[in-house]
Amino acid sequence: MEESDIKFLEDSFKKYYFEHFDLIHVPNRTFEREFGFQKFNSGMTRHISIKDDKELHLLLMRNIPSDVYCSNGYYSFPNLPMNEKGWKEADLIFDIDAKDLNLECRKNHTISKCNECNEISISNINCAKCNSTKLEKKSLPCKNCIDASKYEVSKLSKILIEDLGVQPNDIHVYFSGNEGFHVYVYNSQFQKIGSRERSELTDYIMFHGAIPETFGMKKFKPNRSSFPDFEEKGWRGRFSKEIYESKSKRSKIISELIINGYSSFQKTLENLSNKIGAKIDPNVTMDIHRIFRLPGSLNSKSGLTKIFCHDITKFDPYTEASFLHENSVEIIASCPTKFKLKNRTFGPYFDEKVSVPTYAAVYMICKKLATLS
Repeated sequence: MEESDIKFLEDSFKKYYFEHFDLIHVPNRTFEREFGFQKFNSGMTRHISIKDDKELHLLLMRNIPSDVYCSNGYYSFPNLPMNEKGWKEADLIFDIDAKDLNLECRKNHTISKCNECNEISISNINCAKCNSTKLEKKSLPCKNCIDASKYEVSKLSKILIEDLGVQPNDIHVYFSGNEGFHVYVYNSQFQKIGSRERSELTDYIMFHGAIPETFGMKKFKPNRSSFPDFEEKGWRGRFSKEIYESKSKRSKIISELIINGYSSFQKTLENLSNKIGAKIDPNVTMDIHRIFRLPGSLNSKSGLTKIFCHDITKFDPYTEASFLHENSVEIIASCPTKFKLKNRTFGPYFDEKVSVPTYAAVYMICKKLATLS
């Protein structure tokens, strides 16, 4: 990235942090958390201890970070190296990202930048100019991406509440600042469980490892009474509601399942995993030493804010998470697809000089699709 572009991003981020301190606060039990930050074109700085909002705001203004992080873990000594911190427990956090949902729309707004010749195009296999396969992918998520991510959040929330006994008020959903959501679970029975137990929990949530016997199906002489009832909870309950659709159809559907046989039942379970399970990133949830983007901070992949979603069904990240200025900036943009921010449509641009608001300029520069004119 050009020095002038970095300076522009730093100035824009600094202005945001100066004007929006009200959005950025230290989390509960601050003394037990590890903080970290990253600057544009530099590595990560970790193992920082912060005691209050004042210290956090001072860190932001002194360093002008591209990204700010806070641990999900609680430690006795958060500023020491990892093996000396003294882990106590960790918040349960889930990551849902549009890039992991295998959406058909992705091919229309995933942009490739060639590392050999710097050509930018909508090509997912090789460079349109030099045919190189060394491509850096950048996505400009669309409404469908966000809606699909919201749907996975709703599935996850339902499992947490109905199957795992989490209170609705203890589930906090944040837009990540790019193309997905972080779901935090507070004050739950899962605070103290380690990585292995969290791995088992993610398998349950994703409906991984389901076998026919769990649902009453056997290779030989299956018993009708062993199949799930419509009112059951957990996997069996979700299976029955998805397969039977209603109580009145249960007997007929069970007969069909038995007639079709064990192998057919296995395929049914595989097909159900996408409907019943929530598509989370299991590695994120299993990591009890991870540092997560701090709510209220900017995401250097977009210039958008990681922000709490009061009502996810109505939440529009491209208006509600965009806080940078309207001031016009001249850039040279190579963005071969359209995108929307603050109810305005931008692009496509083909290596051309354009004048756009600061928030749109930052968005494209962060994605390496533009440079200052």
